[in-house]
Amino acid sequence: MSPREMPGKRRTVLLIEDNPKNARLMRRVLEREGFSILHAATGEEGIEIATEEEPDLILLDLGLPDVDGQTVAAYLKQDETLASIPLIVVTAWPSEAAREMVDAYGCEGYIGKPIDTREFPRLIANYLDIPSP
Repeated sequence: MSPREMPGKRRTVLLIEDNPKNARLMRRVLEREGFSILHAATGEEGIEIATEEEPDLILLDLGLPDVDGQTVAAYLKQDETLASIPLIVVTAWPSEAAREMVDAYGCEGYIGKPIDTREFPRLIANYLDIPSP
């Protein structure tokens, strides 16, 4: 069951991604499945939106133009209010480096780029404990 099939339960995902092409693709795929998407193109903007909106899940690119993804992850996981929000790294980094980063900063997982547009919504639903679309 996707979020669009769950009345009153539209889930909000914050996408912190500086690459416009990647951001558009992820937004389109998730909106099609009923997710509400917030977007930040920088780490600073992502922290600000996360603090103001408290989304249900955060997708974080590591290669941001202002603050690196590791710094953003550390901030989000140390903030009392935001620490419980699932934080998923979305990266083109080699899987071993991504796993190390996920473990080091307490992220809930990572998704490799390029994303598989068919699998991506299922992965997000799993992180949110929603039955898969």
